[in-house]
Amino acid sequence: MKYRSNQRVAYLLSAIVLAAPHTAYAESLEDFQTWGNITAVGGFGFVDPKFKSLRYWLEGQGRFGEDTSRLSQSMVRPALGYALNDKASVWLGYAWIFTDRPFTGRRFDENRIWQQFLWTQPTAFGNFTSRTRIEQRFAETGSDVGWRFRQFVKLSVPLDFAPNFSLVGWEEVFVRINKADWSGDDGLDQNRLFVGLGYNFDKEIRTEIGYMNQYIRRAKAADRISHVLSVSLFLNY
Repeated sequence: MKYRSNQRVAYLLSAIVLAAPHTAYAESLEDFQTWGNITAVGGFGFVDPKFKSLRYWLEGQGRFGEDTSRLSQSMVRPALGYALNDKASVWLGYAWIFTDRPFTGRRFDENRIWQQFLWTQPTAFGNFTSRTRIEQRFAETGSDVGWRFRQFVKLSVPLDFAPNFSLVGWEEVFVRINKADWSGDDGLDQNRLFVGLGYNFDKEIRTEIGYMNQYIRRAKAADRISHVLSVSLFLNY
């Protein structure tokens, strides 16, 4: 059993290394940050059994930058979804985001409408998750609507010697579909890569803590690389 767990861990680490961006960033600004996330997802079956396929998503985040010395970004992101089956669901949501230094020189509010397809699949190596999201972004610093595509993939590998723990790795790529008057060029926007540990308190409550590397491409300024202590709490009802 221990050998099988070691195989899974080695596979996940290899996948993370291969997925990591290999571009050499000759000119970039770096920062240490701490991000907190609480996400609650559940169904409306408690209202009436016929609503069991209707889902809700409630998410809040606080991101502290400049060596974790200040609140740099905060976010509230609710959504409604529909479960196509026990592995796939579609979602429509809204998000409000406040952004300040070091992500921007001028603080601003942003509103988003977003759609996503979420798919989970148990595999021989662990639990695989894919999330495909499209965003329409409205910022007070411009008049254009910024369209952005996001692709997220995650693998959670349970540890045989500690069944409540798992090794977690994920990556998310952000691509700007158009060039808005406030968001910079179209093309690659940013990449996030995470590795850490997950712990299941019970069937409904889970936490994931680890290191995340965030790379942000900027057309008219030095690129940004953030080294992030990421702490997430997931409530699944």
